Amino acid sequence: MMSQKITLNHDDEFIYVAEEQDRNYWAARLGVSIETLKSAIRASRSTALESVKNYLSEKGKVIYSE
Repeated sequence: MMSQKITLNHDDEFIYVAEEQDRNYWAARLGVSIETLKSAIRASRSTALESVKNYLSEKGKVIYSE
């Protein structure tokens, strides 16, 4: 079985999906519904903002502002 090495950058931003305020903020900032945000987190298997943005971009569902 292959082991996976996960590297975290201290500059990474994470979406805390358990926090309603955080869900609302990121859904609005990314231009998606809360359900779409939660689906993207599940599908990307990550709460890291970059991973979620990449997944949404690949699916053509994100309209985010920096």
